Amino acid sequence: MDAQDNNLAMIPMGNSKKDLNLRQEVISQVYRKWTKENPDKRVYNRSLKDYINIRYLSINETVRHAAKTYSSTLALLQLDTILRYSVIYGKPKPPKKGVANQKIFAYMLEMHYELIGIGIVKMIVGVKKTGEKVQYCITAIQT
Repeated sequence: MDAQDNNLAMIPMGNSKKDLNLRQEVISQVYRKWTKENPDKRVYNRSLKDYINIRYLSINETVRHAAKTYSSTLALLQLDTILRYSVIYGKPKPPKKGVANQKIFAYMLEMHYELIGIGIVKMIVGVKKTGEKVQYCITAIQT
């Protein structure tokens, strides 16, 4: 049993506040490990033909949203794969009005990746006016 198996055993499936907090901690651990292994805090995405950057905003938004469901938390164990191989889905959209965290972006991209056993995972990437692409949030799509 490797470290990922230990993370899997620690992910609670319930909906209590304690379960939510534990899932948030698992996601935080995944990002901490990923940033240690990727000191540039970016990865090349084949569909975008450009780098996707990880910022504090990326971690914060994903922790808040992905921790709400077991499947989204489970998907984050494949963070590097999702970042590398997600493909653009649909057309670019303007940032949501009234969402302060999206004000820094010129537009938002929705990207998808299918994980076996989980299904479609949605990643939102914000694109700044400079062209920099920042991972905004990752969640599993509930079907």
